[in-house]
Amino acid sequence: MIKKTTKAILTGLMVCLFAFPASAHFQMFYTPESALEKGEIIDMKLVFTHPFEAGHTMDMGQPESLYVVHKGQKIDLLKNIKPIVWTSLTNSGKAYELQYKLKGMGDYAFCLIPAPYYEAQEGLYIQQMTKVFVNVAGIPTDWDGDMGLPAEIVPLDKPYALWTGNVFRGIVKREGKTVPFAEIEVEYLNHDPIINKNSFAKKAHVEAPQDAFVTMAIKADMNGCFTFGIPKAGWWGFAALGAGPRNTHDGKELSQDAVIWIQARDMK
Repeated sequence: MIKKTTKAILTGLMVCLFAFPASAHFQMFYTPESALEKGEIIDMKLVFTHPFEAGHTMDMGQPESLYVVHKGQKIDLLKNIKPIVWTSLTNSGKAYELQYKLKGMGDYAFCLIPAPYYEAQEGLYIQQMTKVFVNVAGIPTDWDGDMGLPAEIVPLDKPYALWTGNVFRGIVKREGKTVPFAEIEVEYLNHDPIINKNSFAKKAHVEAPQDAFVTMAIKADMNGCFTFGIPKAGWWGFAALGAGPRNTHDGKELSQDAVIWIQARDMK
């Protein structure tokens, strides 16, 4: 009787475990358009969430660093952010927003170092250093450079000028040096963010046939380079796990991840 009861409990736990999708934590740095015809004020949302499923949103602490690089000039933006509450399909969490005026042509590389987030279920901290690029007028200036983050993905293709069906290539770096065989998680922003409501739309663009398609896993080669074919228009996030130089925080394990977001468009 005890064995049967134990077996039933274990079976129930396994069912509960696999009933939840295997989506990954992703630091989102969102703005609707990455390629603009002219300079304008853009709205940006900084949200730590599960983008494919618009799932659980984690509370963000005060970011450690936030800046933009334009034509080689670094501009601090930490004082420009405002706290907001972001609503996912399952909960609400503390997040931030930023408005920034793009004043000239070229690339704007927005870079974020968030506060480490403690994930109690895994017993570790997560810190995802995140980049997103916005271009004005199609003039390339900064997109392929190192932006000074402790860990980052340096693009080999313009992250704002990609057609559906193109590939995106990048190099994973730690303090300027390549990270061989880095493990990279990839997720699609499957629910449109509603900027004026600080929430996700309920309707999904696609349905995953199985959990492995929610958070895809790829690996860099011995030179830290990776390639990903883009199957659908929209925003895609790439997170190189444990790419940063630090592995502990407050006496616990720390995963410093390098994140980049790219936007692809359909040919019409």
